Amino acid sequence: MKISVIAHPNAKKPRVEKDLLNALHVYVSQPPLEGKANKAVIEALAAHFHVKKSNVLLLSGEKSKNKNFLLTV
Repeated sequence: MKISVIAHPNAKKPRVEKDLLNALHVYVSQPPLEGKANKAVIEALAAHFHVKKSNVLLLSGEKSKNKNFLLTV
């Protein structure tokens, strides 16, 4: 399943939320340096969808807040 995410690094409280337009927002406390925030987003998505971290693949948006992921089972 492909999903689009809006990442929010340096958040005070890590969480995953949907907005009114069904966009998925992932808030992580890590900074967007050296892939730390991307790794944290992957961990948050894995926990949210109850899958292994290895089943969450970043397709695009490595250096953007708008990211696309592939989730496999």
